[in-house]
Amino acid sequence: MNQRIKSSLFVVLALAIAAISPALWAAQDDASTTDALKAAIAGPQRSDANKARDKYRHPLETLTFFGIKPDMTVVEVSPGTGWYTEILAPFLKDHGKLYEAVGGGAGAKTFEEKLKADPAVYSQVIVTTLQPPAETEIAPAGSADMVLTFRNVHDWLPRGTTDDYFKAFYRALKPGGVLGITDHRADPSQPQDPKAKNGYVRQDYMIQLAEHAGFKLDGASEINANPQDPRNQPVWNLPPTLRDRDKYLAIGESDRMTLKFIKPATSESKN
Repeated sequence: MNQRIKSSLFVVLALAIAAISPALWAAQDDASTTDALKAAIAGPQRSDANKARDKYRHPLETLTFFGIKPDMTVVEVSPGTGWYTEILAPFLKDHGKLYEAVGGGAGAKTFEEKLKADPAVYSQVIVTTLQPPAETEIAPAGSADMVLTFRNVHDWLPRGTTDDYFKAFYRALKPGGVLGITDHRADPSQPQDPKAKNGYVRQDYMIQLAEHAGFKLDGASEINANPQDPRNQPVWNLPPTLRDRDKYLAIGESDRMTLKFIKPATSESKN
C-alpha cells in the first residue's frame, strides 16, 4: 500500500515538474535576453550622447516589446548614424545575424566608416542596399526573423516609395516574422498629409500601410509616447534637431507610436 502511495506521489510530482519546467525555461530565457540587452545598451561602443537619448527612445523596453532574441536574424532598415546599430550589433554578434539595409549617398559612406572603425563590434554586420524601387533585397527572401525601422516611414512618404519598402520587409521575413516600427505620431484629429511634410504620421495610417503589404497588427505600445508634444509644429523643431531650443527643449523628443506587426504564417504578400 505504501509503495502504491509513493508511486502515485512520484507520478504527481513528475507531472507537476513537467508542467512547470517550460514556464521556468521561458522565464530564464527572458531574463537572459534582458541581461544581454542591458549589457549592449550599457556597452562602451555607445557614445555618451547616444546614451543620453535612452530616456526618450527606451531601447530596452522597445526591443523587448518587439520580442527580439539574441539568436535571431534581424534586419535594421535605414539605420542613419547607427543609434540602434550600436545596440543590435553586439547583442546579435555571437548567436544571431544582423543585416543593415542602407540607402545611398553620403550617409551610407559615413555609416560604412562607422562599422569599419570598430571591427570588434561590427565585423559580423552584413550591409545591403535599399534604394526602391530598383534595389530592395534587404536580406535573402524568407530568412529574417525580424525587420526593424526606427523613425523612417515619414521620410519615405514624400518620395512615393513607401509601398516598395513594406513589400521588401514582407519578402525578407519568414512566415510568422516580426516587423517593428516606431515613428513620429500625428494628431489623429487632423487629416494625414500624404507627404508628411511636418514629419508626423497618423497611427491608423501607418497600420494601413503595413496591412496593405500583407502584415497583421500584433500589438501597439505607448513606450515611446510623449503627451507633451503638441504635434502642431515640424517634428524637427524638437530634440535632437532642436531648431528652437528655448521653446522646445522642455517638451523633449516627439510623441511616437510603437507598432508590432506579424507576417502571417499562411498567406501570400500583396506584391
